[in-house]
Amino acid sequence: MAYVITQGCCNDGSCVPVCPVQCIRPRPGDPDFTHTEQLYIDPAACIDCGACMDECPVEAIHPDWELPENLSEYAEINSDYFETHPIAGASVPSYTRRVLAEGHDSLRVAVVGSGPAGCYATGLLSEIPGVTVSVLDRLPTPFGLIRAGVAPDHVHTKSISERFSRFLDRANVDCFFNVEVGKDVSLQELLDSHHAVIWAGGVGADRKLGRPGEDLDGVYSARDFVAWYNGHPDFADRAFDISGERAVIVGNGNVALDVARTLLLPRDVLARTDMSDRAIDALARSGVREVVVVARRGPEHAAYSLGELLALSNSGDISLAAEASEVAAAPDHGRRHDILLRAAQKADADDPAERVVRLRFGLEPVSIEGSERVRSITFRRSDGRLETIETSAVFRAIGYRGLEVEGLPFDPLTATIPHNAGRVVEPRSDEEIPGVFCSGWIKRGPRGVIGTNKVDAMETVDSILQDLAADRLTPPKNEQQPLVDLLAARGVDVVDKAAWKRIDAAEKERGRTQGRPRQKFLNFGELIDAARGDK
Repeated sequence: MAYVITQGCCNDGSCVPVCPVQCIRPRPGDPDFTHTEQLYIDPAACIDCGACMDECPVEAIHPDWELPENLSEYAEINSDYFETHPIAGASVPSYTRRVLAEGHDSLRVAVVGSGPAGCYATGLLSEIPGVTVSVLDRLPTPFGLIRAGVAPDHVHTKSISERFSRFLDRANVDCFFNVEVGKDVSLQELLDSHHAVIWAGGVGADRKLGRPGEDLDGVYSARDFVAWYNGHPDFADRAFDISGERAVIVGNGNVALDVARTLLLPRDVLARTDMSDRAIDALARSGVREVVVVARRGPEHAAYSLGELLALSNSGDISLAAEASEVAAAPDHGRRHDILLRAAQKADADDPAERVVRLRFGLEPVSIEGSERVRSITFRRSDGRLETIETSAVFRAIGYRGLEVEGLPFDPLTATIPHNAGRVVEPRSDEEIPGVFCSGWIKRGPRGVIGTNKVDAMETVDSILQDLAADRLTPPKNEQQPLVDLLAARGVDVVDKAAWKRIDAAEKERGRTQGRPRQKFLNFGELIDAARGDK
């Protein structure tokens, strides 16, 4: 008997150090750790102790004798990994306990951004004796894309926020939510009261198609759509016309599949999630019955994870279809290929499913047609022929993109902050800016999964500790209290830990009456009222 890692694995490696026989791979430091779809347990080496299951922050680990039916294939998926990645030995990876260098008894760090990158950095720093952390976020709520980017029906994935909450609850962590750095307080003012600042603000835009007709009504950003249905206050008042029967999504990553699935899920499924009520009502009225997910390259290059594809293929509410000729032209790539073949066979059988996600491959977008709003989109096939698909809604899901941060250098080509192991550098001189660091997507680009941010944060935190030891960090001019006083004098309505807990409790109470995890407040006014205890 063995334990099995399944869909929803966050890849943060928390399970690795607790395994007494080191049978979980890949590990931090392994060549494929940063780009693996998930972690895997070797069934031949597992001793059935269950330590990994207890440690998993997203409940993605199950004993093989209790695997839910919809996850049954994962026992073989775990086993398959070790056929191509055999364990050479049960060597224990080295883990270093981080401490302040001799001669330094304190370190104060400001972390800008409370998404996964910011929270992992906060967790790593706050477990070091002598370190205090200030976490700042423009929104009144923490957790970034965990709250506003993860699909609402991925409840276990969202549960990583419980671990992040424990980081924020530590006595040496102060929270300054509803504070915009660059507007309410400057980067230099943060440096005046901290040894170092980590910019972990994520990315704020998405990539464009760059094709004629992209500005027509009915052409939407998948990023904006996801933020809208997740109740992000910046997008709560947005409107998306999804009255037509067909929608087209250009892109083949997990976001594309999330949007496709969300467009088709029935109301009773959505109503059990923390999706915004406005979005639930709008999606329930939607006329969409077919979503075409279009990839420029073949299925062997698909960016969505096997787990997401497998979950969609096993959905009882949605049928998955593919074009047999497009799948057959691709090289056999294992289980992913088998799923696509089954989808193609189902499509050939003329399955009369009411709701269908149709996967297409080898189609390059050429133009989007329509007078005032989108009517169709035309693609160039791999054989050179043009194909036009009629649709009333087009979603671009070809990746996120970072935005320039005032006061920080920016590389427009990669849309990231130039850095050296997390130390922000001036690109022209390659000189490091003392005390300024970065972590997360704005550091490495929008790739990887939740747990990728942990390894990223480790690198940045280690750079801070090295700079402190080498006396390259300037001691704070001011104590912590002047930052509190400064924000108060400027009339900033800071949401601290206690205020966030009031928001959290109020949302959960609103959801409890409807059998839901929470019912979110959708605008800044409601959130601030809840923070004050007015709701």
